[in-house]
Amino acid sequence: MTASHFRELEVWQLAMSLAKRVYELTAGFPREERYGLASQLQRAAVSIPSNIAEGNARVSTKEYARFVSVALGSCAELQTQLLLSRELELGLETARGDALDLCDRTGQMLLRLHQALMRRLETESRVPSPESRS
Repeated sequence: MTASHFRELEVWQLAMSLAKRVYELTAGFPREERYGLASQLQRAAVSIPSNIAEGNARVSTKEYARFVSVALGSCAELQTQLLLSRELELGLETARGDALDLCDRTGQMLLRLHQALMRRLETESRVPSPESRS
């Protein structure tokens, strides 16, 4: 499940593409949105690959699953903010659509990763410890 390095994970690569796309989208926002919705979009987008990377670097499956869960939350936050930017007609429509598509795909991959990590946790918890075998 865990790659030898987070950069090898397809979900991390997709999340990085999403963050880049969000920065490109927000570059077209009006100046008065620079510290408003644009900033929030950027922070949520950066949080996704950052949490994937941090979780992947953790030593336990439980911690990894927790960070993937945080990334999922950031992905939902980002999707909400992208939908709001659409309602407010901020940025280019094509850029918003691309970002929303990437966000959906990233969220689906994160959900599958989280489910796999949870299955691994269940398996790990069923393995008897060396102390209990004595």
